[in-house]
Amino acid sequence: MTSPRMDRLLLGITGGIAAYKTGELTRALIGQGCEVDVVMTAAAREFITPVTLQALSGRPVWHDLWDPRIGNNMAHIELSRDKGLMLIAPASADFIAKLASGLCDDLLSTLCLARECPLAIAPAMNRQMWDHPATRRNIARLIGDGVEVWGPAAGDQACGEVGMGRMLEPAQLAERVARAFSPKSLNGLRVLITAGPTFERIDAVRSITNMSSGKMGYAIARAAWEAGAEVTLVSGPTALEPPPVARVAQVSTAQEMLATVSAFVPDADIFVSVAAVADYHVLNPSDQKIKKDAHILTLELAPNPDILASVSSLADPPFCVGFAAESENLDKFAEAKRHRKRLPLLAANLVQTAFGTDDNELVLFDDDGRHLLPRASKLEQARMLVQHISKLYQPR
Repeated sequence: MTSPRMDRLLLGITGGIAAYKTGELTRALIGQGCEVDVVMTAAAREFITPVTLQALSGRPVWHDLWDPRIGNNMAHIELSRDKGLMLIAPASADFIAKLASGLCDDLLSTLCLARECPLAIAPAMNRQMWDHPATRRNIARLIGDGVEVWGPAAGDQACGEVGMGRMLEPAQLAERVARAFSPKSLNGLRVLITAGPTFERIDAVRSITNMSSGKMGYAIARAAWEAGAEVTLVSGPTALEPPPVARVAQVSTAQEMLATVSAFVPDADIFVSVAAVADYHVLNPSDQKIKKDAHILTLELAPNPDILASVSSLADPPFCVGFAAESENLDKFAEAKRHRKRLPLLAANLVQTAFGTDDNELVLFDDDGRHLLPRASKLEQARMLVQHISKLYQPR
């Protein structure tokens, strides 16, 4: 028997207008390193062709229960044996009912019964079909059987109505596949993360801020979620879509971030301080817009609280991870900051190579010395950082 691999996925497609999104989903899955085999129902082939999915996946597409391409005519057995996950997307109301009842009259439904790997479904249907008591019973039965249900979402539907029943977007489904395939090195742990800049108001329209995009903090939140953690993300203003973590708290100022972190930190096992918190705030911000004139504008600034230091100095602090963005003398300044704030781990980078970019190069400093994480996408950097955190945390 072939052993399952955690980069091989069987993508089942059933009949529904959301099937048109499976081309984009297939590309996203392959882009993150998955090998994708596609199985389609007869109804699915009315919405998108096997030729399209074969071109995108680079592999044969399956739909016939009696397909002779597998020598023993056991496609319903063999196709799932080397897979780490089966995902049905979209999962129609009809197919969900078949799954819940254990019916298997085509290749895809038979594969679901004969599988040995985990199964996830992404429901997609009209809002009334989703709300129908029969569908609710079927979903409850599948969850009880150990099937993961991803979605649905609310929004505009092809029928012109609005409500619950939209299939999650391909990028959202790809995130969940990545989590399913990731080692659960932080499983059961509660991780609190700050991200993004803070805004310190000058007047009704102006503020003091910095160039942080929040990308690194959001990537770490996603990587910790992939690793099985219960993640709370406290974010300053960004243009980013938050990852599907347990909680997201939006704040603006350093004082708001401190108050929010203080509320969540008693329950945190790990605290990762990534936010680029403004060092100063304006003492007397104006409620009205300050009019421009020929005179020099003088602002009186006061220091903001040090959020990381306030957490690391608690009597019983969580495992604290700091970040340092330096413009020079990276090792010297980063190591000094780590010792000053009594941190078991600090990640540092040069601002010239990190702010606003999609990739990064990090240097980690801990009690064992210096560890270079070579330049990669911020998500890959975040995954490497999370694995390093888990190794340091376990002895605790």
